[in-house]
Amino acid sequence: MGNRGENSTRWESYRQVITAVTAYWIFSIGLVFLNKYLLSGNNLDAPLFITWYQCVVTVFLCLFLSKISKTYGIFKFPSMPLDAKISREVLPLSVVFVAMISFNNLCLKYVGVSFYYVGRSLTTVFNVICTYLILGQKTSGQALACCALIIFGFFLGVDQEGTSGALSYSGVIFGVLASLSVALNAIYTRKVLSSVGDCLWRLTMYNNLNALVLFLPLMLFNGEFGAVFYFDKLFDVTFWVLMTIGGIFGFMMGYVTGWQIQATSPLTHNISGTAKAAAQTVMAVAWYSEVKTLLWWTSNFVVLFGSAMYTYVQKRVMDQKNVGTSTASQEKEDRVKLLGRDEQEESV
Repeated sequence: MGNRGENSTRWESYRQVITAVTAYWIFSIGLVFLNKYLLSGNNLDAPLFITWYQCVVTVFLCLFLSKISKTYGIFKFPSMPLDAKISREVLPLSVVFVAMISFNNLCLKYVGVSFYYVGRSLTTVFNVICTYLILGQKTSGQALACCALIIFGFFLGVDQEGTSGALSYSGVIFGVLASLSVALNAIYTRKVLSSVGDCLWRLTMYNNLNALVLFLPLMLFNGEFGAVFYFDKLFDVTFWVLMTIGGIFGFMMGYVTGWQIQATSPLTHNISGTAKAAAQTVMAVAWYSEVKTLLWWTSNFVVLFGSAMYTYVQKRVMDQKNVGTSTASQEKEDRVKLLGRDEQEESV
């Protein structure tokens, strides 16, 4: 009976891990391919509007699920109070957030899905730079070596994409800016998370709510209102269904990312993300019937390997810090116990 119970518990744990990782892959890869179609396959030259609409869907889902949770209690979802003070506190992050999702989609608009991962692969490098400049935290030599490997892979990929005649300089520039924005977004998220009670869902809602306003002047400056107004598929149901699915996929990414980390670990999440990027690249090459050179594939491998090694190195550093913290805590506890025993002996 005991073994049967242990096997059942182990299988349930495996099932949860497999389900979480599968969901992450489906929503992540699905979102990239769907956004690529929306941004370049329907003749609507309005990437900021497409991103703005996905923010609308996210805000609606956050408010809707919060209301359902509060009214019926079928599931737990945090409350979503609309507070102007919190909105102002989150605003600096929202500016970075708008830049991040805009540059991500603009990069995807101009480069192929197969090159998308390499095109914005400098996130790790910018994360190291920004962490040092903003937070004053230094990185180990091994981690810096991994960053050098990623940079080499990036430039090799750009060179090979150019050799194949598929390179878009605009796409590469937007990819670099997207990488910088992703790194800044992670840092600013840590700074403002306390403003929303350390609730990532609430932060998601306020970020997207602020983005709805911030996008308006950008869309006006980019001339996208006219592009949307004269779009021949503006009243096409299929178009709006795909737009809404894109918004839902974007919303679900927040959930499945957290779910995968919870079901596995931050290290496994990063490894899964790296493996997903490799699978996504292969799928894109097959789907769009692209022919790539050996050096092009080498650039992808170098970036993937450098990213994986960086994750491994950082995990070892964190483990060493945790061991040091645990040892210090244990020594402190032992000193307290010894002091207490000495006091008892003195009283006797």
